[in-house]
This record gives sequence, C-alpha cells and structure tokens, in this order.
Amino acid sequence: MVQEKKLVDEVSGWLKIYDDGSVDRAWTGPPQFKFMADPVLSHEQFIDGVAVRDTTVSQGGRDLRVRLYMPENKSENKRKLPIILHFHGGGFCISEPDWFMYYHVYVRVALSAQAIVVSPFLRRAPEHRLPAAIDDAFDTLLWLQSVARSGSHEPWLDQHGDFNRVFLIGDSSGGNVAHEVASRAGSVDLSPVRVAGAIPVHPGFVRSERSRSELEMPQSPFLTLDMLDKFLELALPVGATKDHPITCPMGVAAPPLEGLKLPPVLLCVAEMDLVRDTEMEYYEAMKKANKDVEVYVSNGMTHSFYLNKVAVDVDPNVGAETDALITRVKEFIEKH
Repeated sequence: MVQEKKLVDEVSGWLKIYDDGSVDRAWTGPPQFKFMADPVLSHEQFIDGVAVRDTTVSQGGRDLRVRLYMPENKSENKRKLPIILHFHGGGFCISEPDWFMYYHVYVRVALSAQAIVVSPFLRRAPEHRLPAAIDDAFDTLLWLQSVARSGSHEPWLDQHGDFNRVFLIGDSSGGNVAHEVASRAGSVDLSPVRVAGAIPVHPGFVRSERSRSELEMPQSPFLTLDMLDKFLELALPVGATKDHPITCPMGVAAPPLEGLKLPPVLLCVAEMDLVRDTEMEYYEAMKKANKDVEVYVSNGMTHSFYLNKVAVDVDPNVGAETDALITRVKEFIEKH
C-alpha cells in the first residue's frame, strides 16, 4: 500500500511542502492569473524587438542556467550595449526568470534601456537555503568576467556586451540579492568587468519587529504578511531571524555600510508597499554612510505592481507607473 504524503506547510497559492521534503510550486490561486507563472519559451528570432535564449554555464563547481534578452538594434550605430544582471524575486522560494511575469517586463527593459539582460535561475529555498541564491547570483557575475576575458564563450555578450557597464537589478527578494552581490563585488577584482550601478526594486529589507507600514499598508497579491513570514522562515539559515544581514543590511548584524565599496544605487520603492518603511530605513542608512544612493517612489502602488500584467493592461494608473518605473531605470543606466 502506497502511503500518501502529508502536507506540512504552505504559502497559499504559491507553495506546498510535504512530509517527505518534496515541494510543489504549481500555481493554485485564481486560475485567471496562472498564465503569469507559466514559462515562456526562448526564441532566438526577434519578436517585438527582442530575442531570448537560454544557456547553461559552469561556474562555482556547478551548472547554472541563465536566460538572456537581446534587443534588436536596427540603427547604424552598433555601439556596445550595457549589461543588466537581473535577479528574480519570489521570497527566495518561488518564481523563475522564464515566468511570463518577468518576460513581459524584461523584454520592455531590454528595449527601453537598449541593454542585454542576463537573468540566472537562482536556487530556491527550502531545498537550498540562503546564501545559495546569493552564491548563484555572484557566480553569474564571475561568469560575465570569464566571458569578458574570453575564458568562456557567449556570442551575444562577446559581440554586443559592454562589460564596463554592468548593472545589478533585482526585484523583491532579488533586490536583497542585488545588494549582496554589489557588496561582494566591491571586495574582489572583477576586471575587465565594472559594476556601474545597482537597482534594488522593492527589496525585501525587513526587521524581526513589524514596521508601521507592515501593520498599516494593504496586503497585495504579490506580498502578504503570511508570505513574508513563511518565505523568510523557509529561506533564511536555520535559526536565523529577519535581522539576518541578507534581509536587514542596515541592521547591527550586517557589515557596516560605511565599510562597503558599493556602486551608485537607485532604490525603487512603492508608496503602498508593506515593507516601505524598512526600505526607506535602508535608504537613510546608505545616505548616512555617504553612499551614492537615489530613491524613486512609485506613487499609490503596492509591492511588485509592475509584474501584474492584468493590472498593467487594465488599470491606467498601474500602466502609467510601470512606464515611469522602466523610464527611471533607463535614465539611471544612461547616466552611469
């Protein structure tokens, strides 16, 4: 007789964990939103001005899958393109770079910024607790260095990439990853790669104690207090709290920001985000540490609003704020 496995924990709609250690990430929320978590196949021909390919690279003693977005350049000016290294969100537990919710945004980012987007498939918790995702993200940066030194071959980057203008961008937990990778990058020789900037978008910077915004702001499809708590419980090292340096880089347990060699930072915040207050605390701590940091606020918006393709298409305000956010990212890249 086959014994049925038992559900031991779940994050509603997103994640189920069973007593045998298996994890089911099949979407179980409202069916009309399932398409946003469906994978989009790569296409090396240009569709809507962007080509997409997946590749597997060997770095750090393991294979790492990476997705690349290449904008079509029809102009006579064949200048090298900046490289955006993108780290996906999902509370370190869910989502992948080929999900439609990321595809629809990063096709636009690649076109708007005229940049090559490189997005690794980061290992996820609870199977791989932190710092696994950080290690994968930093290994992707080291792989870019290998390509720049001709130690590895990647035709799109070889022919079109400007390794002197590499930007780190991550949304939600990916924003935490962007900060951590920028911190590591500042302590090693990456030449001829130069990290020109970092863009944490709605990063999951929190503390063990609830902030005022966590208590007062509306919960959204992309972030509820239950999701926040359970994802981090599953992702952080065993025994760690939200005051861990990865989730609280402005806290006393983290390396002092003053001692970090960081690139210019554009912190993107949503006015109605549950974690807005702790994101702004990070911003103030960065300013106090004399870091080159700017903040951009999306008015009236909730956490990761731009990933919700339904709202982007149906709600004029969400559509306009998404346009404005992508424009701000483009301007930051052009400036640096």
